[in-house]
Amino acid sequence: MANEKVLIIEDDRDIRNILKDYLISEEFLVNVCDNGGNAIAIFNSFNPDIIVLDIMLSAKSGDIDKILSIGVGADDYITKPFSPMEIITRIKAHLRRYKTFSIPQKDISGRKEFGQLAVDSKSYKVTYMDKEIHLTSREFGIVD
Repeated sequence: MANEKVLIIEDDRDIRNILKDYLISEEFLVNVCDNGGNAIAIFNSFNPDIIVLDIMLSAKSGDIDKILSIGVGADDYITKPFSPMEIITRIKAHLRRYKTFSIPQKDISGRKEFGQLAVDSKSYKVTYMDKEIHLTSREFGIVD
């Protein structure tokens, strides 16, 4: 999982540099900026695989703040103070899930594979780790 691109948008220089150093040590390609205005231009030219964004709500830890953040599109929420290794672990997990479930690896005669999940639209079968998952026709329609 090396060489994925990470964009860090964080106004605190120390936090920005610590995250950058940790990510580089894990072989990520990293670009940083300190505000949203610059982030758009960097995003367009850098084309990151994932973004770590400080939205100022991260300084808060209440449930409402977390719910609002995820409700407006965040996939995860970490409160400060945090462990840089926790962020690295979460980034790797998000990228792994994205790669596993978002892009079909094969599409041969109605069969689509997403990592270890396979959907066969001709035989109406779904398997995960080579074990069949029994679905109703309605459930299969959602998956397919």
